[in-house]
Amino acid sequence: MSGHNKFSKIKHQKAKTDAQKSKVFAKMVKLISAEAKKAGGNLRSPGLATAIEKAKKENMPNDTIDRAVKKATSDNSAAMEAITYETYGPGGVAIVIDTLTDNRNKAAQEIKHILTLHGAELAAPGSASWAFTKSHEGWVAQTTIPLEDADIATLGALVEALEENDEVQDVFTNAE
Repeated sequence: MSGHNKFSKIKHQKAKTDAQKSKVFAKMVKLISAEAKKAGGNLRSPGLATAIEKAKKENMPNDTIDRAVKKATSDNSAAMEAITYETYGPGGVAIVIDTLTDNRNKAAQEIKHILTLHGAELAAPGSASWAFTKSHEGWVAQTTIPLEDADIATLGALVEALEENDEVQDVFTNAE
């Protein structure tokens, strides 16, 4: 039975966890780069300090953080843009999607595609954000909506698909 030894199991588990870390780190690098560009590389600026703190909570190495800051301040690449999308999910749950992208059209089409696959549509700006208040940590639900088990499973699949997208930074819902 080749390929069934202890090393192979460890190798496959490590590959899976490394892929998950890579996806999170890529999002963090994008966030740090955008904040560093805004702050001009000033590590004491509130936005950049918050982004670095968030990356450290995800156990991102300091050298990776430093490289992201240096690259954003020295590189003349396209400016990153924060865009918020709103929609309603299963059971009438309000969903706010925060994205960070250098291509507004690509991000919009990817979000629309994911929502369409899960039976939702993009809503007009302000149509779902009324149910939330903006805080320094993100969007906090003011009102919550109870869901049935089937709706919870559908909402979970939708949120997971959105978070898999590289452009999406955070997804907030007002489900109980």
